[in-house]
Amino acid sequence: MSITAFPVLARIIEERRLTKTYLGTTVIACAAVDDVTAWCILAVVVAIAKAHALGSSLVTIFLSLLFIGMMLFLLKPRAERLLGERFSNGIPSKGTLAVVLVIMFTSALFTEVIGIHALFGSFLAGVIMPPHERLRNFLRERIEPFSAGFLLPLFFAFTGLRTQIGLLDDWQSWLMCLAIIGVAIAGKLGGSMMAARWTGMTWQESFSVGALMNTRGLVELIVLNLGYDLGILPPKIFGMMVLMALTTTFMTGPLLSLAEFLSRTRYETESWRNQFTVDAR
Repeated sequence: MSITAFPVLARIIEERRLTKTYLGTTVIACAAVDDVTAWCILAVVVAIAKAHALGSSLVTIFLSLLFIGMMLFLLKPRAERLLGERFSNGIPSKGTLAVVLVIMFTSALFTEVIGIHALFGSFLAGVIMPPHERLRNFLRERIEPFSAGFLLPLFFAFTGLRTQIGLLDDWQSWLMCLAIIGVAIAGKLGGSMMAARWTGMTWQESFSVGALMNTRGLVELIVLNLGYDLGILPPKIFGMMVLMALTTTFMTGPLLSLAEFLSRTRYETESWRNQFTVDAR
């Protein structure tokens, strides 16, 4: 319910030209903290779900924390030196891409062996990558065409085949689906909006923060598929959650347009009122 589609959110903010605004930077920071927290909680949930007893789940959680510490404090400085030297010596080669892929797949293998999903290992591999713009552009040019052009449509098709809308065959099921969507919107849009308002933002800015944070998109589908694979989500609930993810993502654009329209209308109304007051005087 609380996950945020960080890549989709970043694209929406860029298209709306909010990247360098206070609203855009605030939402990006909130989404980053939200997703990192959600992934940490999800790792614990997966460890408990895959364990057969309380003791084994505690061992899995301990090994996960140990692995995270090794990745952040041991491997990350070495990755900085190794990949940083490759970029400082000139144009990156195919060997650089091979090193990155080895780190990614090895990290994924370790998390799978530990007892949590391989996805967390890949996520950690991305976290420890050096924050060099050239490295990011290099990996984006080499990996993104294949992942976005082949793997991403394949994932959406795979999720679509799993989503059995036909299981919602009575009014009670659709009522439960609407309840899930309502809880998701109230918890994410409403919660984010009220928190933004309490920090001093205007109602229009607070509503925009809530609308943007309510975006779930691809990241939500990844989490749902993980829950489906673990047997936590039955097929009917999985279908409801997919509909919730799509609904909350599709409504982001119209809600932002509505907020902009109301802000523009309010500005024009105040301008007309001020002008009327001046003319009256």
